[in-house]
Amino acid sequence: MKRKLARIVLLVALLVASGTCANAQEPAPQRLTLKDAIRLALKNNLGVRVSSTQVDEAEGTRKRRFSALLPHVSGDSMASLQNRNLSAAGISAPGFPTVVGPFAYYDFRLFAQQEIVDRQAYHTWKAGEKQEQAARLDYQDTRDLVIRQAAGLYLDAEFGSAEVEAAESRVVTSQTLEKLAIDQHDQGLATAVDVVRAQVQLARDRQNALVARNNYQTALLSLARFLGLSPGTPLELAEHLQFHTVEVPDVNRTVQTALEARSDYRALLIQREALAEERKASHARYLPKLSINGDYGALGRNLGNMPGIGEIQGTLSVTLFDQDRKGEEKEIESRLERLNAQIDDQARGIEQDMRKAVLDLQSTADQVTVTEAALALAQRELELAQDRFRNGVTDNIEVVTAQSALASAQDDRIGALARHADARVALARALGDTEKIYEAYLGEP
Repeated sequence: MKRKLARIVLLVALLVASGTCANAQEPAPQRLTLKDAIRLALKNNLGVRVSSTQVDEAEGTRKRRFSALLPHVSGDSMASLQNRNLSAAGISAPGFPTVVGPFAYYDFRLFAQQEIVDRQAYHTWKAGEKQEQAARLDYQDTRDLVIRQAAGLYLDAEFGSAEVEAAESRVVTSQTLEKLAIDQHDQGLATAVDVVRAQVQLARDRQNALVARNNYQTALLSLARFLGLSPGTPLELAEHLQFHTVEVPDVNRTVQTALEARSDYRALLIQREALAEERKASHARYLPKLSINGDYGALGRNLGNMPGIGEIQGTLSVTLFDQDRKGEEKEIESRLERLNAQIDDQARGIEQDMRKAVLDLQSTADQVTVTEAALALAQRELELAQDRFRNGVTDNIEVVTAQSALASAQDDRIGALARHADARVALARALGDTEKIYEAYLGEP
């Protein structure tokens, strides 16, 4: 008997230990605030990383173009061993050999070239500078857009979490009402139909809870993917949907400020300046170019006795005919016309973004107020319906109807909170310099 008891105790201990080890192997969920999510997105998101390489590429292009204005220096070393056919060169005389050699000589030389006047290269370099500035602005715009997208995905996850909480609370309520229906039936105050109706509502709420959990997990997968994390990384939201008051700006006064702050709009303006420099470079193809080049080195047949030699010369070149320039000019003018149209459209788009963000912010704030009042009324309606059913005044149809009304009110409030939070982030995006100001629109965690 004692041996059996000892074996049972040992088996239980092993099972507990194995369960403890299994739990220890499960990674703890990573708690994420909205600021954490944005920080990870700015570090890992593919769009940010690709845009960063485009800045490096533009910087490299600018440096290459600038090198055309700098001195170019190279060196050559040569050792030659050869024969010469004098008759092939037209040299022949009685007693002279036809072929001389072999003989050797050495030549060590430095070559240098410097452009003195080259307006085409100068304006091409200035265009490269503008393109680099535009690439940096595009990079900043990408970061601002990633902040907007990361916040949107985090809010989607918050919305999913709130739906899960609401669905689980409905299940608890339905379980309570099912028990009430059974008790009322046992006391002869309700019919079997009332019990079945309560059970059907409970089954429906459980199904909705399963759907809500699945949607929440799907939202977390999308968030992890955008943040550059493995989709299998367990995440836990450290924040929940809350209402935060934000001062609504005056649209008419902030549109111009937004135009000056939005990186996407400023990038287009810089690209237009780059095209202007490219047009100047195209016109400069017919201007004279002045350069100086020369070389210096040592030449001789004996390494111990090699006198220095060299030369320096200036070159003035003028292009007299170049049909390619007309085609290039037409290309630049077409690109400039297209860019001007994009700039005008972008200005209208920024104003639209501003007006929509302000409109949404005001509207969603009112929606939150209305839905909270409706939620309080729906909760009161359910309480009254429960009391009427408990007292045998009516069947539980009123209870089920009140449950549906409460669920709808809960969903409306959650949706209003999510839309208001999204409107705050959209306003930060519309104003420009999102990376600098977005924390003011997130609210306290």
